[in-house]
Amino acid sequence: MHSRQAMPALTVAAIGVVFGDIGTSPLYALKEIFNGHHPIPVTPENVLGILSLVFWSIMALVTLKYVLIIMRADNRGEGGSLALLSLVTERAKSPRLTWVVSLLGIFAAALFYGDSMITPAISVLSAVEGLEIVTPTLTPYVIPITLTVLTGLFFIQRHGTGAVGKLFGPVMVGWFSVLGILGGLEIARHPGVLVALNPLYAIGFIGTHTGLAFLALGSVVLAVTGGEALYTDMGHFGRPPIRLAWFGFVMPALVLNYFGQGALLLNEPAAIESPFFHLGPDWALIPMVALATLATVIASQAVISGAFSVARQAVQMGLLPRMMIVHTSGSEEGQIYVPFTNWTLYIAVVALVIGFKSSSNLAAAYGIAVTGTMLIDTILVAFVMVLLWRWHWTLVTLVAGSLLAVDIAFFSANAIKIPEGGWFPIAMALVSFTVLTTWRRGRQLVLA
Repeated sequence: MHSRQAMPALTVAAIGVVFGDIGTSPLYALKEIFNGHHPIPVTPENVLGILSLVFWSIMALVTLKYVLIIMRADNRGEGGSLALLSLVTERAKSPRLTWVVSLLGIFAAALFYGDSMITPAISVLSAVEGLEIVTPTLTPYVIPITLTVLTGLFFIQRHGTGAVGKLFGPVMVGWFSVLGILGGLEIARHPGVLVALNPLYAIGFIGTHTGLAFLALGSVVLAVTGGEALYTDMGHFGRPPIRLAWFGFVMPALVLNYFGQGALLLNEPAAIESPFFHLGPDWALIPMVALATLATVIASQAVISGAFSVARQAVQMGLLPRMMIVHTSGSEEGQIYVPFTNWTLYIAVVALVIGFKSSSNLAAAYGIAVTGTMLIDTILVAFVMVLLWRWHWTLVTLVAGSLLAVDIAFFSANAIKIPEGGWFPIAMALVSFTVLTTWRRGRQLVLA
């Protein structure tokens, strides 16, 4: 339990570490939906339908699923797919069920590693690409600047998530404040955009443009990336600070910014080139690029620290060999640094930036890892509902079934992007899955 005196500091630190991933999605989410690989015409009907879809996706997948339901399932304070796996296998009496659940949990953890590689690359690239809006002559410098920024990020990891959170927390408080202010000012000029809070706009868009809506889901998922990292990072700060930060600050700022971008597009469809950067005045463009770059560096922290947690759990469960795990806090047991994981991720992130070259190309690779992890998390938490929480089967069917239907829709929409880049996280997940299961089987044979 956290003391009341420690709660404000932990909440600010959690904002700096846990919410960076989902907090920088406004940089590229709407841009990719309307201007990506499967562009959607920028019409008032489509803008309102997409905004409604984004809002209710955040409510269903982040607020309801992760913050309110799945975060109740912690394994000695730790979160993530392997925590769910441990909770289920401890109570499963059927060897076959244990085997199936184990494979699912391990594959979800493997997918998370793929996510941990893509998030830093797409986040930082999308921010530095703002320089192209300042002047196209800066385009050749985008990739070198991105690589420099990422190198600095991975070098400071050894100081631990607590120290990093204290450094990054105030910056992210500033970032979310700017998100909310810019969005709120645009909404004040065009308040009619708020009608999109009505879910009927999302339902109407899906009913009228079913094929278009299905393709849009492949990019709408960019607005909820970070939900799975939020749960995986639970061990670093605990449940109360994360929930407090989400409901009291982060979620309102995100919603204001998305609706502000939507209001801008309703009146200036040409702003789709980069609706986020066009929200502010021209004089603020360079400061916004600088702040966005700093925020995306911090965004990468959510999945990097999540990867450290997954690595430690994998070692504890016999899925990885013993490796150096540095405890970086005298008071918070979950704050750790894993050198091998850190530098493996760094090499992969650099390769992604050089290979894919733009955030738009990486967007195609991003969704499959996130939606795959979310889908497996829903299946695993359904077992937790039955075996641990003792929910009635009708309630489990209603809650888990509804979440599963949403997850399947998002996963299917992203599956069609496998040839465009979605193959990368799947390939990385298969490599990680092979390593994890091979090591576990080898240990079983040695101990037999």
